[in-house]
Amino acid sequence: QVQLVESGGGLVQPGGSLRLSCAASGFTLDYYAIGWFRQAPGKEREGVSCISSSDGSTYYADSVKGRFTISRDNAKNTVYLQMNSLKPEDTAVYYCAASDLKGLVDPSNEADFGSWGQGTQVTVSS
Repeated sequence: QVQLVESGGGLVQPGGSLRLSCAASGFTLDYYAIGWFRQAPGKEREGVSCISSSDGSTYYADSVKGRFTISRDNAKNTVYLQMNSLKPEDTAVYYCAASDLKGLVDPSNEADFGSWGQGTQVTVSS
């Protein structure tokens, strides 16, 4: 069974850091581009970051550029999202999803991603 499971969310103060994990089971993550998405209450889901399957190239939304870092550990079949300098507006449920398209996939095109995880809550508040 193909499955993605997110973890690492929680409550953090503004300026703090969290590292989210996206662990895959039932398939090998190496061959997939992995995207991170988030959905805040009352808002549409947005693409945050993506890492390609091949050369490790990355994409970041302007809202997180310079603060978030996506990486992958193929030996652990896991993709990470390191989030630093967190802001209250980063509060959302964060999801990861896999795309079998080659290269770097624009996460604004959600239809290109399948095998979504269940999400992990990130709350940034003092």
